[in-house]
Amino acid sequence: MASGVSRFRQKIPYGSKVGQLSMFSAETDEPSIDDLAGVLATTGQIAVSTQGARVSVVVADDWRAHALAEEFERCGVAAEVSLSPEGSPLVGTATTPELDDLYRAWTKGAIKTTPPNWVPGPRALRLWVIAAGRRDAERYVLGLDPHAPESHGSLATAVMRAGIAPTLVGTRGANPALRIAGKRRLSRLIESIGEPPDISGAAAHWPFI
Repeated sequence: MASGVSRFRQKIPYGSKVGQLSMFSAETDEPSIDDLAGVLATTGQIAVSTQGARVSVVVADDWRAHALAEEFERCGVAAEVSLSPEGSPLVGTATTPELDDLYRAWTKGAIKTTPPNWVPGPRALRLWVIAAGRRDAERYVLGLDPHAPESHGSLATAVMRAGIAPTLVGTRGANPALRIAGKRRLSRLIESIGEPPDISGAAAHWPFI
């Protein structure tokens, strides 16, 4: 598999936003390092070393890995696409101190945890959809981390705070998720995350009404 984007872009400090923002669309919301929390809401992992922290996630499709690499770079962090030991697409950021705040916010001890009162912004939701979103007939589901069951309820509440009331499903199986149903809720999700990435395969997995 070809390596991901290798160019560096201007870094944006964690938690900061620039310019006039919209509450509703990832297309008008300025990228920020805290957007990578959308990947941590699913199966993404964050690890820290003396050089800084690194976010990585294994995904189901090549388009997801390359789209995430581009999104990571828009947030100001270099990214690379490779293969996991099992042969699945893997995308990871560079190790950088700029991700240290994200590590502290999403880690308690050695365990990934959802920060109290976290509300996913439009771009965090977009990254979540790219990493683990899929259609379910006329509904849409956002994948959760089966290895972090204690986070499922708090993430459902977080998405509800963002104005999208989901249903928690599959908690007894290997594919827990938040299911979003209904025209108004799906419209809110679509309005938030913007258009699908311009990568073959993305549109077929994007939410629709």
